[in-house]
Amino acid sequence: MKKMDWWKEAIVYQVYPRSFKDTNEDGIGDLKGIISRLDYIQQLGVTAIWLNPIFTSPQVDNGYDVSDYYTIDPIFGTIADAVELIKEAHKRNLKVIFDLVVNHTSDQHIWFKEALKGPENPYRNFYIWEDAKKGGHLPNNWVSVFGGSVWEKEPVGDQYYFHLFKKEMPDLNWDNPEVEKAILDVGKFWLDHGVDGFRLDAFIHMDKADDFFQVEMENGQELVSAQKINAYLPNIKNYVQKLSMDLRKVKEDVFILGEAASANVDLAFKYTHPENEMCNAIISFMIFPEDESMKDPRLPFNMQSSRLNKKAFKEVMTEWQDKMDPFGGPVLYWNNHDMARVVSRFGNVEQYRDNSSKMLATLMYLQKGIPFIFNGEEIGMRNLHYSDRAHFDTPGAVPFYEKAKQLGYSEKHILKELNHAGRDVSRGAMQWDSSEFAGFSKVSPWSGVNVEKNYNVADQEKDPNSILAYYKKVLLLKKLPVFTKGTFILQDTKDTLYVYERNYEGQRAIVCCNLSDTQEHIQEDGISTSGWEVILQNEGNTIDKDSVTFAPYGTIVFMCENLVADETAEKE
Repeated sequence: MKKMDWWKEAIVYQVYPRSFKDTNEDGIGDLKGIISRLDYIQQLGVTAIWLNPIFTSPQVDNGYDVSDYYTIDPIFGTIADAVELIKEAHKRNLKVIFDLVVNHTSDQHIWFKEALKGPENPYRNFYIWEDAKKGGHLPNNWVSVFGGSVWEKEPVGDQYYFHLFKKEMPDLNWDNPEVEKAILDVGKFWLDHGVDGFRLDAFIHMDKADDFFQVEMENGQELVSAQKINAYLPNIKNYVQKLSMDLRKVKEDVFILGEAASANVDLAFKYTHPENEMCNAIISFMIFPEDESMKDPRLPFNMQSSRLNKKAFKEVMTEWQDKMDPFGGPVLYWNNHDMARVVSRFGNVEQYRDNSSKMLATLMYLQKGIPFIFNGEEIGMRNLHYSDRAHFDTPGAVPFYEKAKQLGYSEKHILKELNHAGRDVSRGAMQWDSSEFAGFSKVSPWSGVNVEKNYNVADQEKDPNSILAYYKKVLLLKKLPVFTKGTFILQDTKDTLYVYERNYEGQRAIVCCNLSDTQEHIQEDGISTSGWEVILQNEGNTIDKDSVTFAPYGTIVFMCENLVADETAEKE
């Protein structure tokens, strides 16, 4: 494997710093806390860590509103702590990926403060400005991701600045070449400090529609989503290509991961194709199709609970496996800081928490691609539960609540939906043990925490049958060539079964997963013959010759080591 392709066989552990480990007893995780747990991370079997934003920020959006890219926010530590973290990670052969927010800054950033000084200031063109319409009206009727207009009037002066997200997060003007130079300088700074890669946050919005056109709306609507209008526009390729190429001049094997939440597989293919010299991999939120038949069409679908549409999921995953195969496969993940936790969303917390956690890991991570594991997933952490709507900062949560109230839904029902679909519920403190505050801190965590016996690191490290022990086995298998380089074929089965084959140079693996809460049966011809063995399974499954009975959320991995030799012997 060439040096510059290290990421193709990477296994990435996502650390949400605020919620990982607090060492200074302020209820917020910090860099020293991450450093103190690097041995634990290494022992999982991962090869890289991705940190959500740690740069200085007013924390209006949990660090995605950066006010200084060159310093570490005091709540997390110092530059020295960051350098130590990178150094200690590298000692353990762990690559380090930083979040790099490229679409916008904080309104407290020096660039924006300078821009507010007036049209003649050299930083004015770092951001996007428009005059009011006649009569003092807003430049257009676009709505931001968090609700309200995308336009905010400057404190002194008559123009409006554009913010796709919160008003405290003005968008950068990537038509200005000086913006790319400034962000490149940030990248160079952190590469010089040892960082191995960057996740480009919300890069699909870097290009904006040219004329800020007014959208004619029906049904009395006043505002239209700017998020959809300003996504995947043509200049995205130029902006990301230039930035990525310039970063690779500094560090040839830098890993560029793009967040493209609404990207389909064709866009992911385009953005990761080596000829385009953009991203090495793409994270899309579109790989989890849901059964939307029971949702209320009067309310936003993304805020309503539902089950995985298993048939559509199989089709989507096959499409991503096939299309992204030439580039090492897609990003493989179940959850992250922007969505509910996997066992709460797709598993069964109440009855089959262990088995469903293990099955879901097996299904996803033994496919072709790059696993991304969200901290706490490996011990079966479930969602937090909030009983007050004030806890929800998920985009769209407030208008959903208000609309649902207008339609007559009860407070209990609305909170149930938000607790299922909101991003906030996934950000609970890491559960290190079963003591008060789960060993995360000696004080109450900023986000809340589930204190649970058995579902914490300390208890699971002592249990050879724990979810944690099982994750280590999955990740060990993932490093075998058949699971990193092998072909992928999804078998034609009933919707509740997900069965696929991986083949590579005589090795053949069959990965069988039951996505339901009832027993399932399959006939897998030939697995009772010589050469086949069970290399991994969870609890409650039975095998009778070639007949397999899966427990609820059961999973089994079969392997044949010398398929070519066996087939040759049979012919002779």
